[in-house]
Amino acid sequence: MDDITRIFMNWPAAIPKEGTIVTAFGESIPFNDYLMTSELLLIIRPQPDGQGTRRVIMKLKDIIGIRIATTVEPERFTAMGFQRQMSAPRRPSAPIKAV
Repeated sequence: MDDITRIFMNWPAAIPKEGTIVTAFGESIPFNDYLMTSELLLIIRPQPDGQGTRRVIMKLKDIIGIRIATTVEPERFTAMGFQRQMSAPRRPSAPIKAV
């Protein structure tokens, strides 16, 4: 299961199901509820878009970000799999190439 799917599957009751989805196509889609299958997300928009669309069905793999405007304590996100890092992860150094 990818991270985006895990987030939507484990959305905590303490965080309102509202925000904005950022897609791989560069779109931003506001939502205030959703339903899902194993591969699809049915997004429920709070207001219709310019074409009158209130519902959007899209593949979960096409979501690259989720914006959440509601003020929520970071600890509430642990149900989604987030955890505090005690130190920044070390990046492996790249080998030096001879010129």
